Amino acid sequence: MRVVIKFGTSVLTAGTQALSAPRMVDLARQCAALHHAGHEVVLCSSGAIAAGRERLGFPDLSETVGSKQMLAAVGQSRLMRTWEQFFDIYGLRVGQILLTHGDVESRPRFLNAQDTFRALLAHRVIPIVNENDAVATEEIQIGDNDNLSALVALIVGADLLIILTDQPGLHTADPRRNPEAVLIHEVERIDATLWAQAGGSGSALGTGGMLTKLQAAALACRAGTEVIIADGGETDVLQRLIAGERLGTHFRATGTRLENRKRWILAGVVNSGRIVVDRGAAEAIAKQGGSLLPAGIVRVEGHFERGDTVPILTDSGVEVARGITRYSADDLRRIAGHRLDEVERLLGYTYGAAVHRNDMILLGEGMG
Repeated sequence: MRVVIKFGTSVLTAGTQALSAPRMVDLARQCAALHHAGHEVVLCSSGAIAAGRERLGFPDLSETVGSKQMLAAVGQSRLMRTWEQFFDIYGLRVGQILLTHGDVESRPRFLNAQDTFRALLAHRVIPIVNENDAVATEEIQIGDNDNLSALVALIVGADLLIILTDQPGLHTADPRRNPEAVLIHEVERIDATLWAQAGGSGSALGTGGMLTKLQAAALACRAGTEVIIADGGETDVLQRLIAGERLGTHFRATGTRLENRKRWILAGVVNSGRIVVDRGAAEAIAKQGGSLLPAGIVRVEGHFERGDTVPILTDSGVEVARGITRYSADDLRRIAGHRLDEVERLLGYTYGAAVHRNDMILLGEGMG
């Protein structure tokens, strides 16, 4: 089994201000046990900013991007050195990979990342991934490594993504505020009800980073990866989860294992523009496996260029699919509603379908 494991900062610090050596060495022990049992293990480790803060003596800094980048730059090497020392105890080697969304946005960089992971795993080296916070800007925010772990799961084609946090899993309400909150053990499908709960600023899912964990679970599940959110402080939590024990919240994969190109489409940055289609086009895409033809386009919103990944929505706002457009937004506006045999007359050239089925991934309802 190929498993991606995400450690949140609260897990690595065991609720303190500094990295917890006892907690980290125990997690290394558990990962080593999985590795020696034949599983391929990839880690997504938060904690660089916390390590940098500790190394600098917990300075009183403003919460600016520059300050966080500085702390990450100081702490990342310390974090990796700590992991290396602890995995050395169990005779295992580790390798560092730093990613940003830019590393999956372009097809060549996505393939390069895949090659790096493939080589490390082939040589039985455990990849340890973190956001490249020292150079990132918009990416630095609470819970960002949750989404990063889902992207890593897509890149490596993981069977399972485990997100370890300081909570037992997803609850019906915030357990820190509502004593009647109940742990949700199984989620067959992330539906509109869960997204609505997550959207409220005072909701259970919107606090403590649960919203980003739900986003990560949705992304990974669509690519055919099972997801579990569990308490990283549980004794032998990783072995127990792999053995099938009913811990945390288990999200069932909603999609089949995607081919490589479609994993890249799903992982890539989605343009802010969008294509709105009529009901017939939406059904042809979702139920008949068809391409998006110009005749089915109702309107085009925003700006995008040929080759961008663009969401395809119904007029009611449901995202049916996303795919790589063969035309710019301006050109699609000119051919929207027209038959395919009229495109060359209108534009002076034709690339065929607006979005070809081979360059598209279905999403359906329940999108966030």
